[in-house]
Amino acid sequence: MEKDISRIGVVGAGQMGHGIAQVTAMSGFEVTLYDRDSDAVAAAMDSIESSLDKLVSKEKIDPDVRDGALDRLDTAEELTEFSDRQLVIEAIVEDEEIKLDLFRRLDEIVGDDAILASNTSSISITRLAAATSRPDKFMGMHFMNPVPIMRLVELIEGLATSEQTSRIVEDITEKMGKAPVFSQDSPGFLVNRILMPMINEAIFAYHEGIGSAGDIDAAMKLGTNQPMGPLTLADFIGLDTCLSILEVLHDNLGDPKYRPCPLLRNYVDAGWLGKKTGRGFYTYE
Repeated sequence: MEKDISRIGVVGAGQMGHGIAQVTAMSGFEVTLYDRDSDAVAAAMDSIESSLDKLVSKEKIDPDVRDGALDRLDTAEELTEFSDRQLVIEAIVEDEEIKLDLFRRLDEIVGDDAILASNTSSISITRLAAATSRPDKFMGMHFMNPVPIMRLVELIEGLATSEQTSRIVEDITEKMGKAPVFSQDSPGFLVNRILMPMINEAIFAYHEGIGSAGDIDAAMKLGTNQPMGPLTLADFIGLDTCLSILEVLHDNLGDPKYRPCPLLRNYVDAGWLGKKTGRGFYTYE
């Protein structure tokens, strides 16, 4: 397997995908971004350029860093254009069947030595890897949102992930300026195993009228020194994503403490998914 990875593909041009593409391009890698929705790709490229411009205006990066990142970043109209990618990072919807279908397709497109990685926040890496012919070259790379700001990346080895793959992905993560933390392939991994029950309990507290959304968030910010309250954080993550993660935890661990709050289901059913739709526990312009 090649150890010198320079060509990376990112599938999914949503909030996480375009953040991963931006950070990867800024770190010196050649990056190709793909999404089946061409409008999402166009919006992602505009967002990346705007983000880089803001970093320049705040003097956090030099203009040549911005220009270099944009030069190294391109887009693909078809998934088959990923045939030369040495590492492909998936950042699509948190739906296991959709991810499995994507990885089966990628497995047939990329070279035999290419590594496949998933940004899943809760789904079994071992199960995703088993859908491919290269489970030894498959790993979880769970970035935090917003990707350009948050340093943590959870690295998750599947049952068949090779030590060499693990070392390569860890090295790439560090080259991105991120801090890797390893987690076992257990539902929710480390962050969401701890975070989602807290968010879910905050939603129950709001649902039961124990406190207003603002008071619940203020209590956690001022009482536990969190930079963002749990309901605000849920809105930023996306309430549909929160629900999906809780369902994975509940279904796989069978513990009632992971049961999603009914109010969370109602909000998702209503299309109130948080910041991305303009309404969640708060309203957004």
